[in-house]
Amino acid sequence: MEGHPLSIIQEKDSEFFNIIEGALENALSEGSIPLKYKLLIAMALDADHGAVDGVKVLAMQAMAEGATKEEIMEAVRIANYIGGIGSVYTAANALRDIL
Repeated sequence: MEGHPLSIIQEKDSEFFNIIEGALENALSEGSIPLKYKLLIAMALDADHGAVDGVKVLAMQAMAEGATKEEIMEAVRIANYIGGIGSVYTAANALRDIL
């Protein structure tokens, strides 16, 4: 994955891109919940939605913020509880090269 995953949106509709980036900033800015945990929540949601690349990027970002491999795997357990075994397969595909 090179460059921003939404670069085509940024190029073709910068106003829409800025709205998306604003929502991202709003959701993931430091607040009552530390960023590490917000990234783990987002990773579990991406696993539930089948977004392999999203799980991989978010796991790496969470680790950069101090998340342990054990915390990542606990987030996968939560994804399994909410979304089922498909979440685990998505996470396995995403995490095989980084854990």
